[in-house]
Amino acid sequence: MYLLKAAIPDPEACVLVFTAQKTMYGGKHVAVGDTVYLIASEHEGGSGLVARGVVTATAPCPRRPDCDRQTPRVDLTVQVTARAQQPLGRAQLKPFTAWDDGQPETELNFKCYRQATNKLVGLSPAAAAFLVQFF
Repeated sequence: MYLLKAAIPDPEACVLVFTAQKTMYGGKHVAVGDTVYLIASEHEGGSGLVARGVVTATAPCPRRPDCDRQTPRVDLTVQVTARAQQPLGRAQLKPFTAWDDGQPETELNFKCYRQATNKLVGLSPAAAAFLVQFF
């Protein structure tokens, strides 16, 4: 299971295409058929968790030759399978800052909001199970 925080111009679209998405915390291992939770980045006018989908296409982006330490990036296409029914974003996750407490909310806050960048991240089974309740 994965989570993608990105600019999502049309959260109501059935198919979403993302190019050159930064990967962290195992995100570079995403494959066709994987489940992805989608967060519309609040920094870009989004509202937090908006949808869940299945990866229908993915490809690694080639590294730039002029950059010694480049974070791996991927292109991916996601078929939306469900829309979020409850809000979950920076405001709901902000109180969870004890990084080693093992709570799924803390994992999500750490991976999504500790750094403001958009990214694709891998999720623990506990965090993925927590996200299910929002659909």
